[in-house]
Amino acid sequence: MASSAAPSDPPSKPKPKATTSLRRAASASLPIRANPTPTRGSIQPVFTLTTAERYVLPRLLASSALPSIARTFQEACWIPKWGSPGSEGEIFVFSNGSFVCWGLGEGEAERFKKEVIQNVPGVQVAPLKEDETEDLEYVTDPTESTRLQGDLIILGSTPPLSDPSTLSPLLSALPASTLPLSSLPARYAFSQAIARSTALSALESSLEIFLKSVALLPHSLSETGRPSLGRKALIKKLGELLRFRQGANLNRENFGDTPDFYWTEPVLEGYFHMVSDALEIKARIVSFNEKITYAAEVQSTLRELLVESSSHRMELIIIALIAVEALIAVIREGPELWRMVTGSPKTHHEDENGTRTAENSLNAV
Repeated sequence: MASSAAPSDPPSKPKPKATTSLRRAASASLPIRANPTPTRGSIQPVFTLTTAERYVLPRLLASSALPSIARTFQEACWIPKWGSPGSEGEIFVFSNGSFVCWGLGEGEAERFKKEVIQNVPGVQVAPLKEDETEDLEYVTDPTESTRLQGDLIILGSTPPLSDPSTLSPLLSALPASTLPLSSLPARYAFSQAIARSTALSALESSLEIFLKSVALLPHSLSETGRPSLGRKALIKKLGELLRFRQGANLNRENFGDTPDFYWTEPVLEGYFHMVSDALEIKARIVSFNEKITYAAEVQSTLRELLVESSSHRMELIIIALIAVEALIAVIREGPELWRMVTGSPKTHHEDENGTRTAENSLNAV
C-alpha cells in the first residue's frame, strides 16, 4: 500500500494513496496466497522508503555506517544482509533518494534510515519533509517462474541472461544473501522500478503542495489586479517550479526512460516494466507533466508581473528624477523668469553678480 508518512519515533501506519492498477489487480494474486505448496516460502514484505531528492552513493559506500559486506550492484548500493538475527533481509539503495527492503518491514527500514542514511553526513541531498513509502510483498517458489502476479512478486526460476558475462563474474564474487543470488538481477530490476515509483510520488506530493500555494493567485489577480504574493515570494515560486522541471526531466533519474542496463537484457527489462506498468509510472508522468504545463503558465504570469512591477518602479524613479531636476531649475532660474514675465528691473545686487560673472568669464578666456 503506497503511502506518505512523516518520520517519527514510533513509525505511523502508512496512509493509502490513490488506487493504481496494481491495487485493482490484487485479486490476481489470490490463487498464490490461498494455495500454499511445500516448495513455496512464506509471504514477505517489500518495503520502499524515499527520504530525499537524491543520495550521494559514493559517500555512503565510503562510510563505516554500512556493513562490510555492502557492495555496488549496477546503479545501486546492495546490502546483502540487514536486520535483527533471525529476521534479516536485503536492501538496495538508489541514487534517487530511495531504498528498497526485501524481507524487512517499516520498522527495520526506519532503523536503517536512522542508523545509516542519516548517520552519514552529506548523503542526503534535499531531505523530504515527509518520507514517501511503497509497500508490496513477495514469495519464493523455485517451481514457479519469476513474475509479478497481481500485487505479489514471485521469485522463482529466471531465464538465462542474454549476456551472462555481464553479471556472472560479479555474482560469483558476491557475499551470501538472505535470498538466492540466482534471482538477484530480477530483484534489482523489480527494486529499481519500485524505487522510481516512490521517488516520483515524492515529486507528485511536492508539486501538489506548490499548486495549492498558488491556487489563489488567479482569484487575487481577477479581484485586485495584483498578485497576493510579494516580489521575494514570487521569485521563490519560480525557483520551486524550476526544481520540479529539473527533477522530472533533467536529472539522471529520468522517469520516462528505460535504464541503459536493460537494453541488452530483455528478461530483466520485462521485470522492470512489469512493476512500472503496474504502478502506472508512464500515466503518472503524463499527468505530472500536464500539471507542470499549468504551473509553467503560472510561471509565465509571475514573470510578467515581476517585469511589469520592475518597469513601473523604474517609471516612478524617472518621473521623480525629472521632478527634482525641474525643481532645481526653477529655484536657480526662478528670479530671471519672474523678471521676464513681470518686466521688473534687476536689483543692484543682481547687477553686481552679473558683472562679476562676466568678468570671471573674460578672465577665463
